[in-house]
Amino acid sequence: MSAQGHASIMVPVLQKNISATSVMLDRAETLLHDHYAGKDYWDSRRSMVFAKHLRLIGDDFRAKYLNSTDHGDQTVYNEDWTRMKAKLGTAKGGPYLGVHLRRKDFIWGHREDVPSLKGAVKNIRSLMKKHKLDKVFVATDADEEEVKEMKRWLPEMVRFEASKEDLELFKDGGVAIIDQWICAHARFFVGTSVSTFSFRIHEEREILGFNPKATYNRLCGDAEKECEQPTHWKIVY
Repeated sequence: MSAQGHASIMVPVLQKNISATSVMLDRAETLLHDHYAGKDYWDSRRSMVFAKHLRLIGDDFRAKYLNSTDHGDQTVYNEDWTRMKAKLGTAKGGPYLGVHLRRKDFIWGHREDVPSLKGAVKNIRSLMKKHKLDKVFVATDADEEEVKEMKRWLPEMVRFEASKEDLELFKDGGVAIIDQWICAHARFFVGTSVSTFSFRIHEEREILGFNPKATYNRLCGDAEKECEQPTHWKIVY
């Protein structure tokens, strides 16, 4: 099945009109919570914890390549999600910049909001200088040639590259979670506008206790004269 809109539109369909024992919702992430960011939303989101074996791989990578540990970063994790109640601003994060750079269909689908590779590197270097960070972890769906090009311009760039065996075991989805987990622990994070991948990192950083100003940030498109950041948005009721 395919659906778009609020999650509640699927409730009567699934409760009354379906006799099947299994239902596959195509792109179910597009179903919006009826009361986004409310208590019920966050209770549900907090319960959706990343698999432990994937978190451990991410933790090992952080310690080995990014000088990042839960104790030093003040991001101590509780296996019981009901006890994860870190206050915003208490997390310090590892000494690196976390970046999610979306490419592929976003290049043409969101061309005004997504920077070119050179533009992204310019963004990244500016943030590294501003926050006095000499390492940057990049999660991206860029192809191999684009990654090599970025690496030439940004030799400080660090990426998680799964072995062939790990890729067969965890699949692309598992590797994506490892990327998200590493980004979630960065001292400062910048993502891609309107990307659900970046949204999940934002939420995970809130759960870990990061300051919103170090979390809700986006890479700027090359042609944007004024690059408005989500951190600076004001909610008007």
